[in-house]
Amino acid sequence: MGKSRARRFRGNPFSPTGPGQRRDGDGGPEEEPAAAELLEKLQHPSAEVREYACASISKLLQQKHVIPAFLQRDVVRCLGPLLMDHSLAVRETAAGALRNLSACGGFEVCDDMVTKDIMTPLVALLKECSTGLDANQLSPKKCREMNKNYIEDIANEAINLLWNVCECNNTAVSIFNKEGCLEAVLHYMKKFTTNVDLAISVANCLQAVTEDNPDLLSSFNASAQQVLETVMLCPESTMKHILLRTLIAGTIWNIKDTIPPGSLGSMVNAILKIFSESLAIDAGETIIRMKEAEKNRLKLAAEAETEEDMSDVIDNCVLSDDDDMEEIPKGRVRKENDISDLLPSDKWELKEVTALLMAQQTALEIIVNMCCSEDPSDDEWEELSSSDESDLFMENSYNEGGGLLMSPLCLSDEVNSAFLNNLIPKKILEKTAFPNSVALDICMHNPSWKPLIKKLNAVQCRALTCLHSILLVSDVDCLGGASALQSLAQHLSQLVFSKMELPTDTEFLEAVTSALRALLQTMASKNISQCMTPEQLLALCEAGIHSSNVSVRVNVVSILGISGSVLAKGQDTAETLKMIGKFLLEVAMKEPSLVVAGEALDALFDVFADGKEAEKAAVQIKLLPALKEFQPVFKMRMRKEGKGHYSTDQLCVLDNVKMNLRRFIAYQETLGKTPT
Repeated sequence: MGKSRARRFRGNPFSPTGPGQRRDGDGGPEEEPAAAELLEKLQHPSAEVREYACASISKLLQQKHVIPAFLQRDVVRCLGPLLMDHSLAVRETAAGALRNLSACGGFEVCDDMVTKDIMTPLVALLKECSTGLDANQLSPKKCREMNKNYIEDIANEAINLLWNVCECNNTAVSIFNKEGCLEAVLHYMKKFTTNVDLAISVANCLQAVTEDNPDLLSSFNASAQQVLETVMLCPESTMKHILLRTLIAGTIWNIKDTIPPGSLGSMVNAILKIFSESLAIDAGETIIRMKEAEKNRLKLAAEAETEEDMSDVIDNCVLSDDDDMEEIPKGRVRKENDISDLLPSDKWELKEVTALLMAQQTALEIIVNMCCSEDPSDDEWEELSSSDESDLFMENSYNEGGGLLMSPLCLSDEVNSAFLNNLIPKKILEKTAFPNSVALDICMHNPSWKPLIKKLNAVQCRALTCLHSILLVSDVDCLGGASALQSLAQHLSQLVFSKMELPTDTEFLEAVTSALRALLQTMASKNISQCMTPEQLLALCEAGIHSSNVSVRVNVVSILGISGSVLAKGQDTAETLKMIGKFLLEVAMKEPSLVVAGEALDALFDVFADGKEAEKAAVQIKLLPALKEFQPVFKMRMRKEGKGHYSTDQLCVLDNVKMNLRRFIAYQETLGKTPT
């Protein structure tokens, strides 16, 4: 029987600066030759020219196909020294360009940036900005923006760059530890009351650098923890502040080993209270409300502009150059495309909704991590077969009555109590529903809001993954008992079968099949009757087995094994068992992935392990001769494909499947010799 593995999430994917969407027709191969010219301008004696070059490079680097041209010309070493340029404007745009390079280039580019010593000027910049943070240094070049603080804006770009490289590169994290960057970063956090955007950037960075970083724990003294606690207690109710508190709660969870044991319970409860408040907000209703607010604001602005224009006409005046805010001064970038902001400044409603969805996604991901924090396998969460490394483990993992493999994970008392106190399971279940159709329609018909659809779907998938994790680690009574699990099964089946066609989205399929697998496993272990019909399960498995995602294929095979083993104990189920057996045999023999093939064999062992109906079905589908014929093929595939293609853990599991295949064949042969 397949044992569900909990999935652990890393920090949220980082984003480039700027609007982030490339319009059709924007950017093309013709822009690549500009790389050499722009990089040459970085050495120009005029600060305005250097700033213009940095801003132009920053914009180009949001297009992945352009990045190689800049890398070939050593863009990192060209931009790096400009982080300490005497012009503050150049520092900001250079940091923005490097941030975009790190975000759009991915892991390999971040590794290359660290290799080329980007951390030396970056750390120097961060420390210098921290020292001058309280000085209100306004830009003479941007006098129209009287509230602009160049030091804070430079710090925001630099922090995002630091976050990106530390997320990707362990050497960067080591330098962060060694250079004592935490103190400078926390100093920026103190600005959260006046600059929440900077605080959010810092919180994202802190969440990344504190994850699996025991060397940093000693730096979190009482003063550092006080800064984080102050942010957590911030009463502001905007969506950005909700996101900020959520990220800080995640950071505190990462450094929980620094919390005194006597305070652990209250700390966990405080974290989950923040998550509960975030998850309690209906994102669909928020989208509807915020879109209406945007509509009203733009209407009032248009009316005010019309009145102003009429006044100018009456006075027989013309607009001066200073009134034309869309004019692009020479060597400057128009404000609406300013790459120092994720979204244009006039999109505050959209920013609020985006912050809410990121807060909810982050909360759900951290809850998943809380459920599996004791599991040693952190790096890659892959679905593996149920067969474990030793017979002793298997004996300890089976419950006495049903022979069903149970997860060894469990929640600590503090976490379990806080989960229930803050209604976390209920909030998670609510988020597994499909997004509000009215909100989806709003997003679909408004180009700037359309990216929210992906974020809404991401929250649903994270909630399903969260549900999967909670099912693995929670007691049935804590989940509401048998009736609650049956209702949950009906809910999940509605998610899968409510539409005319079965879902094809890979992320959703992986999440929903993982949750369904864990649920059916839990129900089977407690002899709770299952609500999904064999026909529904077979339809799901037929769809899932063609997925390109290995985890989806493993899940559907395991689901069929769980359901088949339950049916094998019933009456008049031989025909259904025959269909299940044929399906699993075909998967085992034709599946290109050995991991999925091994899971299919495991499922066969479980389904046909015992029971008269199972014996009858096994004879009719000629299970024994089919497995005897397949045994040498499986052994040969393991020899040829095993090493180099699969991890050590996977190979260990597959070795166990091979051993169990031999034992199962021997068992089936004894059944054939036993008089009926």
